[in-house]
Amino acid sequence: MSPTALSLEYLLRPSSLTTGKIPAIFMFHGYGSNEEDLFSFASELPDEPLVISVQAPYSLEPFGHAWYAINFDAEYGKWSDDEQAISSRDKIVAFIDEACEAYNLDTENITLLGFSQGTILSYSVALSYPEKIKNVVALSGYINENILLEGYADKDHSQLNIYASHGQVDQVIPLEWAQKTPEFLAQMGITHVYEEFPVGHGVSQQNFYSFREWLTKHL
Repeated sequence: MSPTALSLEYLLRPSSLTTGKIPAIFMFHGYGSNEEDLFSFASELPDEPLVISVQAPYSLEPFGHAWYAINFDAEYGKWSDDEQAISSRDKIVAFIDEACEAYNLDTENITLLGFSQGTILSYSVALSYPEKIKNVVALSGYINENILLEGYADKDHSQLNIYASHGQVDQVIPLEWAQKTPEFLAQMGITHVYEEFPVGHGVSQQNFYSFREWLTKHL
């Protein structure tokens, strides 16, 4: 299957299914990386879903991509460009709709798998548009309420399932930011699992096996 040209660049692993609507896993990489990063997981994931690893729209020098700029300012410290993040959120939603049509995907069985900045965007898409997303695997990220759709809290999130994990010695995104996630999701009535692992800003083998097991049950 040669990939169809869509609004964002991506890599594709075909589904093992040959008939009917196809479940899908959309992957979103972290800041400064690219679509090849998380795609390395694809061969180890269940065969039934189509796996689409998406490249972020903003190019970084000298290489890599980002979903939004992270600025380092002597006066204000590190801050994120929330306007760019909202723009990326909307681009992802449009891309998912395009991919669903292009590949005959099951719109009721869409999973988002993100790492770091890709997790922040996955949360933003799923919490803003819960009617479009079934599962989220949220690795090493946090919920940025500033980039959620206005009125998101009034939507029905009861069909959403979220697996979240974080490294206990993460030097990039503080552990305490991620530790706010369970309470936030509980208040929204969202079924979730939250785990921590004794690693930094990355995905340990134990973490991978844990989220893969969760994913297999929820697809």
